[in-house]
Amino acid sequence: MDNLEIAKQAYQDFAEGNIEGVVAIMHPEVEWHVSPGFPYVSGDGVVVGPQAVVQNVFAPISEYYDGFTIDVQEFFGSGDKVVMVGYLTGVWKETGKRFKANVVHVTTLKDGKMTHFFEAADTGEIVGSA
Repeated sequence: MDNLEIAKQAYQDFAEGNIEGVVAIMHPEVEWHVSPGFPYVSGDGVVVGPQAVVQNVFAPISEYYDGFTIDVQEFFGSGDKVVMVGYLTGVWKETGKRFKANVVHVTTLKDGKMTHFFEAADTGEIVGSA
């Protein structure tokens, strides 16, 4: 599989709740940048390593939101980079309010493994539903 196909599969795995599938493509030292502004993000939003991503990014999603999805609109791939443009959607559990926020992800892959993930999301839209 090329990098674009690998990234698409990771999004499919995430959508299906197959976190192990997402983790399987992560490099042991993957650097994961989450948009500051999410309630579960501390410091600069940088998490290193697959287990840290699961514990500090994926697990809190189910704590804060119901029906959280990444609504992919487009993928672009060039060399070692894959860009996803879409929306984050869900319901803030505390308030029951829905959100739909713009998001762009830039993923870097090397030898079939994700080495870097960068997220730019409209966290104001999400936190506004709190």
